[in-house]
Amino acid sequence: MKKKIIITLAVLFIVILTSAAGFAVATGAFDKKEKPSDYKIGIQYHEALESDKPMLALLYVDWCGYCLRFMPKFKVLSMLYGTKYNFVMLNAEDPMNKELVEDVALTGFPTVYILDPKYDNRILINNAIYHNLPKFKAELNRYLRIRGLLDKASKK
Repeated sequence: MKKKIIITLAVLFIVILTSAAGFAVATGAFDKKEKPSDYKIGIQYHEALESDKPMLALLYVDWCGYCLRFMPKFKVLSMLYGTKYNFVMLNAEDPMNKELVEDVALTGFPTVYILDPKYDNRILINNAIYHNLPKFKAELNRYLRIRGLLDKASKK
């Protein structure tokens, strides 16, 4: 009798374990990103400079845990605002980005800027805002309203 119970429990355990593993594979649980650069969001900086849209530039480093935790929000924002903003990821340790990194005077990571080459405008998004998705969206919408006013004024 004891053997039957042990065998039944073992079979049940194996069934549960394989089901959980199958669920994890199906949902992408094993596709966990290990560093921010594993995310491929947006376009290259030089492409964004040539565009008429403002850009949301994320300056990050791969060793930063805060940067990694911010990436899913950045991805959501890119899906919501991809038609209104160009999204750009810039690794602050990449020598190609040295001039921009020195120009914006980074004080921490991640750092998020709205950069608008059309109006030579740069707005730093405070980390208290970018950690709160509704506040972040409000700031992005606010900039779009202001840019719309600038566009109207420049047409007159």
